[in-house]
Amino acid sequence: MRVSLKDVAEHAGVSIKTVSNVVNKYQHVTPAMRARVQRSIDELGYRPNLTARHLRKGRTGIIALAVPELGNPYFAELAGAVIDAAAEHDITVLLDHTRGEREQEILVSQGFRARVIDGLILSPLELEAEDLRRRDDDVPLVLLGEREYDLPHDHIAIDNVAAARTAVRHLISRGRTGIAYLGARTDSANRPAHLRLKGWREELTAAGMAAPDSLVGAVGGWDRWDGAKAMARMLDAGVRPDAVFAYNDLVAIGAMRVLHERGLRVPWDVAVVGFDDIAEGQFGAVTLTTVSPDKQAIARLAVESLLRSLAGGAEPGGRVQTARFRLVERESTLGRR
Repeated sequence: MRVSLKDVAEHAGVSIKTVSNVVNKYQHVTPAMRARVQRSIDELGYRPNLTARHLRKGRTGIIALAVPELGNPYFAELAGAVIDAAAEHDITVLLDHTRGEREQEILVSQGFRARVIDGLILSPLELEAEDLRRRDDDVPLVLLGEREYDLPHDHIAIDNVAAARTAVRHLISRGRTGIAYLGARTDSANRPAHLRLKGWREELTAAGMAAPDSLVGAVGGWDRWDGAKAMARMLDAGVRPDAVFAYNDLVAIGAMRVLHERGLRVPWDVAVVGFDDIAEGQFGAVTLTTVSPDKQAIARLAVESLLRSLAGGAEPGGRVQTARFRLVERESTLGRR
């Protein structure tokens, strides 16, 4: 038999309104009263009817998260963080992946699920500002990543230039002088790859060191194979860096494999720094030093931005919120302790 609010109220000896305030997490309930009601909830096994609650507010209780690739560990971990953050507000998350294709990103952003979801969190790669200006869907949208749109949508990002400079500064502090960057792209200048390349150049220049094009490795994608191919091309061209800063951890892992095959030891011959702090980086034969974005903070800020928009509290013109990052130092730059 389903337990009702009335059952909980009678068990706790309080009013139905008090039980409702506790269930809905209102702040003006004393800690003692909240604990009393929660004990009754736990003992009776009460579960709120979330569907009815959301319908009373004119919502579905569902948001969507669209990322370029769920097979990429960074996006998989970020998705998990968004699901956890949304669950704190009794929100369900639908996952979608766009494969980083502009047409798919346009389709998602134009609200093909508008009748199903209350809001959308989108991490675009190819989407242009003009695509979003033509958006006629009124479902709240929050953008993730480092594309610069200057549009009235909240945007959650990290400072990629500062993060890249932190990584390169660490390599310089370890005595490295020939620091390569793996992960350059020849397209859109707003992409994180170019921002990280910019940070690499700025830090080398600030240290009075050369940043020649021969130390920049281009990639066609950002997976392990892409890092391996870029590293092999650089070595085959006779370029021997003593350190590598990679666009992401997957590119770094691919590069480390090629270095091993060529008889170069990490970090003694070549130090390596990645980006994203995926779990895989902690379990290789040599653990990976990496830039670690605060994925939990990114997820929390994105969910809270959507809820603020749904409550009518979004700022006109949108706002950019920056999540923190830190450098996690491991064996690929420090050696085995």
